[in-house]
Amino acid sequence: MITTAAPTEDPGKSHVHNVAHTRRRTLLTGSVLGGAALLLTGCSEDSGSGGGRKDGAAAADARLRRQAARDSAALLARYDATLAAHPGLDDRLRPLRTEVARHAAAFGASPAPSAPASPAPSTSAGPSDAPSARPRTGASPPSSPAPSAPAVPSDEKQARTDLAAAERRTADARAAALVSAPPELARLLASVAAAGASHAYLLTEDGA
Repeated sequence: MITTAAPTEDPGKSHVHNVAHTRRRTLLTGSVLGGAALLLTGCSEDSGSGGGRKDGAAAADARLRRQAARDSAALLARYDATLAAHPGLDDRLRPLRTEVARHAAAFGASPAPSAPASPAPSTSAGPSDAPSARPRTGASPPSSPAPSAPAVPSDEKQARTDLAAAERRTADARAAALVSAPPELARLLASVAAAGASHAYLLTEDGA
């Protein structure tokens, strides 16, 4: 009986096969890890750019709010100057002035001092009159510098016309700003601009 010995595996070929298999596994592992690294890097970059966009939007929102607050403060100063120069307009201007003060607060402006009340007729000039005059002239100033008082025409109708023009300019500025404003601020700007246009109409309507 003739037996045939099983062929023995060539050690050289086995070694080559093992090296090739190990190399393929190393390359595959490296490819997977490299892809994961790229994915993580991409996520990190996206996250960073998203944070940058949010920071930019927040900065733009704050800038627009500061400008809107300054515009409202300037308009408020014009109302106060007009009221001081023409006390007879008190009933007509004070409700509008109150709305402008609310607008300023909505934009984050510092609380404005109350509008000066119409002076009451004085019956005597004695020392006892001094305390009653002090609250009208000693109103606490706002925390931020108040706009300088604008010049007011001596003619009452012209004073109303100038105040209406200031309302229109402010409303136009708000309408222009809302185009680049974030949604919430844009809605506020649009609402306040509409109120300003309404104020301008009421100020120039003789029968109001």
